[in-house]
Amino acid sequence: MRIGIDVGGTNTDAVLMDGTTVLAAVKTATTRDVTSGITTALDELKRQRAFDPAAVNAVMIGTTHFINALVEADRLAPTAAVRLGLPSTASLPPMVDWPERLVKAISGRAYLCHGGHEFDGRHIAELREDEILHVAEDIDRHGIRSVAISSVFSPVNAEFEQRAAEILAAQLPGLAVSLSSEVGRMGLLERENATIINASLRELADRIVDGLAETLAAAGIRAPLYLSQNDGTLMDVDFARRYPVATFASGPTNSMRGAAFLSGVDTCAVVDVGGTTSDIGVLQNGFPREATTEVSVAGIRTNFRMPDVLSLGIGGGSRVRETDGKVTVGPDSVGYRLVERALVFGGDTLTATDVAVAAGRAEIGDPSLVRGVVDRSLAEAALRRIAEDIADAIERMRTSPDPLPVVAVGGGSILLPDSFGDSGRVHRPDHFAVANAIGAAIAQIGGMVDRIFPVEPGQRRAVLDAAKQEAVDRAIAAGAKPGSVRVVEVDEVPLAYLPGNATRIRVKAVGDLQVEAVRG
Repeated sequence: MRIGIDVGGTNTDAVLMDGTTVLAAVKTATTRDVTSGITTALDELKRQRAFDPAAVNAVMIGTTHFINALVEADRLAPTAAVRLGLPSTASLPPMVDWPERLVKAISGRAYLCHGGHEFDGRHIAELREDEILHVAEDIDRHGIRSVAISSVFSPVNAEFEQRAAEILAAQLPGLAVSLSSEVGRMGLLERENATIINASLRELADRIVDGLAETLAAAGIRAPLYLSQNDGTLMDVDFARRYPVATFASGPTNSMRGAAFLSGVDTCAVVDVGGTTSDIGVLQNGFPREATTEVSVAGIRTNFRMPDVLSLGIGGGSRVRETDGKVTVGPDSVGYRLVERALVFGGDTLTATDVAVAAGRAEIGDPSLVRGVVDRSLAEAALRRIAEDIADAIERMRTSPDPLPVVAVGGGSILLPDSFGDSGRVHRPDHFAVANAIGAAIAQIGGMVDRIFPVEPGQRRAVLDAAKQEAVDRAIAAGAKPGSVRVVEVDEVPLAYLPGNATRIRVKAVGDLQVEAVRG
């Protein structure tokens, strides 16, 4: 058996699964300390379907802990950014475009040192180890506990980043070091930003992972713990401690993976309607389409792997207003206070959930509190507004004129109509309200290759085959069952501005978690 848990801003959802069968599913309120909400969810699962904790083979958790900490500019470690690029790159120092409050929150310090590579691997300048030693002294003097090292074109060659990390680690044992070549993609500023964010979350990652492990232990569960990543695959706790930034978009990703599993439709648009927002993404071969451009997180431009998701301020808790005959829905929401504030629960705020109940779309709370009370034309106008905004978002996510099936998941999906334009009837699978927890529970282990290869004439297939095999090998090394691994994504982009027929090749392979091997 497996347990999948998704901690959202409003609800904590959990499922108990045996193979592909959902044995129990619960939805509880997210708590501020999060772990007590998980404890409540586990207790509810046991109440619904008694199970032996020793029979649980693995627990998968998707969490908003880390992105919440960044958005709130809270619980972040004092962090330094070390950039290896002089004599170039000095005009735009690290964190130049960051919101001031976030720079303060991490006590951000920046250092520019010699080093870096040209696009073809030649050195811009040699690494000067004396500069790194001076940086170590200054970092120690200012009480910095985590550092992000970025080097120009380090995805091509990471030798300077690795050497600088060795020097700093030798001088300052216990210092947490993050390397940009392991976090981001091409594009120095965005890659550097992602690495600084990751570094600032390293201490929090240790606390959260320890807290989650203690929560499971208190429930008598000794099974391995995994966290779900932005791309729909799993990482173990050691990886989560090093790369907390990889969890940022696990919520919408889990929902999309769960939608594919429940509906059986692996290429579609998924609309996940929660209490506060609606997330619209596209599944390709069962996995979320990734954003290919920079992604802004808490006002910071980054370029690490994130799903291509469009979020709207429409959810079950969205406030509904009528002003001068015009009806609006959101973007503000009563959020986790839905059961206190919504009219159907005896509250004083007209929400999207209330209009859905008033229009007969759902039986939630006490329908008598809105039926005949909330004006029917107002309710229908609000639901039309929601349908139009969601339909527009789906259109914006399409990349071809072919009809794109729509799968609706999330507790707030009762707000959606039964069909959208040429997409036809909306798929509403069983257990749609906890698709995110199911997505976490069925997540697989992944292996990724993303770098620039020289492709000699006539050697393209051989290079691609080698990249695919490397991705498969990485998935197996990460814990996937060898026979279950398959390549799910191949992307090659010739880089005409580079010599040597340089081609950027991205290959992603995934496989089922080898639980028994992990448990020993």
